[in-house]
Amino acid sequence: MSIKRTTALLLAASLAWLSPAAAGYAAAAAREFPERPIRMVVPFPAGGGVDVVTRILAQEMGERIGQQVVVDNRSGASGIVGSEIVAKATPDGYTLLMGNVATHAVNVSLYRKLSYHPLKDFAPVSRVAEVHEILVVHPSVPANSVKELIALARSRPGQLTFGSAGNGTPPHLAGELFKLRAGVNILHVPYKGTPLALTDLLGGQITMIFSNILSALPLVNSGKLRALGVSSLKRSHVVPDVPTISEAGLPGYQESSWYGVLAPAGTPGAVIAKLNGTIVQALKSPAALDRLAQQGAEIGTSSPEAFRDFIQSEIKRYETIIRSSGLRIE
Repeated sequence: MSIKRTTALLLAASLAWLSPAAAGYAAAAAREFPERPIRMVVPFPAGGGVDVVTRILAQEMGERIGQQVVVDNRSGASGIVGSEIVAKATPDGYTLLMGNVATHAVNVSLYRKLSYHPLKDFAPVSRVAEVHEILVVHPSVPANSVKELIALARSRPGQLTFGSAGNGTPPHLAGELFKLRAGVNILHVPYKGTPLALTDLLGGQITMIFSNILSALPLVNSGKLRALGVSSLKRSHVVPDVPTISEAGLPGYQESSWYGVLAPAGTPGAVIAKLNGTIVQALKSPAALDRLAQQGAEIGTSSPEAFRDFIQSEIKRYETIIRSSGLRIE
């Protein structure tokens, strides 16, 4: 037997011997995880919807996993700053991201150059929750239903307007999807946040807006705005008397702001599985369910594999919406 062949056989034998040991070490490490606090990066400012949901989850996770889950707000550039931090972090399970529809579905088509890839650079852990939008119009608008609004838009192409929290935000894309599905021409007016858009809607400067349900609800209840539909496929527990946009005149319409936990790519599978189990159990807590319901959120956990498939489908869906809108950010 040649020296080269002998060396190769010895190397293969040593690797075969090491593999079970390495697997055992990984399993032991997963059993001991976590041995210190976990950092959950929120790529948006404190006090917003993503932040509130994350803090509810972090508290419940900490009680079950035996270590504190520290929320770290790293906002900037539609969630890109915080997402990049996690993408480049050590893949050991101690740095996680609360991603959302913007960071992991919209940005990859919206930005010409994105500093991370939503799937290649991350290991999905679990979906967490989703929040839907509500379509509201000024009382002076001669439309009392989604069907009537579509008919009005078709009779006045380019004359109706919808406000949003800014280019590429969920309310903006909800409006673009509405235009695409209904085949109407409605002018988009971007604002620096939903409150400013709601203020102009109250003053009659714009026709309509897709708003977070909780933000618009007081104005709807007071009669200052008229609700025509919610963006989910089933009615919201927050406004059960308001029909879905799908049932009210635009079949199949669905739009939501979803949230989910991700780790850096390369994080051990056993650690991902432990984190997933912890999240699923945490979100079964009556306290968590109640607090999230108060935020208008609906729980929606998943396996890591199902979350990956969901992200992939959302990337494709938003690519179509963004392409049709002609929106692109350098």
